[in-house]
Amino acid sequence: MRTRGIKRFLIWVGIYYAKYVPVQEIHNFLAKLHPAKIDCQLVRIGSRNDGGYLIPDDFDGVEACFSPGVGFSTNFEEDLAQIGIRSFLADGSLEKLQSENKMLHFINKYLGDQNTNTKIRLEDWITTSLNEVNGDLILQMDIEGGEYLVINDTPAEIFKQFRIIVIEFHQLEILFSKEGFKKISSVFEKILSNFKVVHIHPNNCKKPFTYKDVKIPPVMEFTFLRNDRIKKLNQENGELELSNKLSFPHTLDEPNVPNRVDYALPKCWYSI
Repeated sequence: MRTRGIKRFLIWVGIYYAKYVPVQEIHNFLAKLHPAKIDCQLVRIGSRNDGGYLIPDDFDGVEACFSPGVGFSTNFEEDLAQIGIRSFLADGSLEKLQSENKMLHFINKYLGDQNTNTKIRLEDWITTSLNEVNGDLILQMDIEGGEYLVINDTPAEIFKQFRIIVIEFHQLEILFSKEGFKKISSVFEKILSNFKVVHIHPNNCKKPFTYKDVKIPPVMEFTFLRNDRIKKLNQENGELELSNKLSFPHTLDEPNVPNRVDYALPKCWYSI
């Protein structure tokens, strides 16, 4: 009986360590996502609640925005239109936009990793929407978990055309598992090869998951700025004395779901 109990214990230990990622490995990964300090104000574009995002006030030379996952709000794209930036929107669940703004161009397709009657790849969407890219682009993507497939499918050179990237990432709690960690970390590593995180905001639609001293909100909005823009902005405004302090939550952050308790960004996402 004792031998059988030891065997069961060893099997349980094997399953446990095969399933979960060591906490230090998660901390090492999160350290790469700590938001960078930039000498450029963050501004809120879009709705006050869900559909609004904080992005750097760095729009000079931006040609267009690509915005897959429309839902029922085009406030983000309407705000960009007011400063002269046109937007291309895609959502297979909508027949047409409610907005009649001529700066907004819509296709009734989902973003995916192949071109079909109902789907389009990001790379092909850009090339068919713009004859040539004469300036930088913005990507604002909220496609309910499909972001991992799209990012894996899109060449890094295509992402470099974007100056600012805003993505709402879903299912982040799977970072605790080895398969989930591999899936999510590889996607972030691809983006981080040319970008830095400049802001993170948890979506309060779901409660955070906790494993030891790591707390992970399942859904979070990440704002990225291309590395060369960070260098340029900091050189122009004084790299050694950056005036903007990091703050979580930021004064412009708002809960995605009104009348529901909001969640501050856990410290492990911005501090060692």
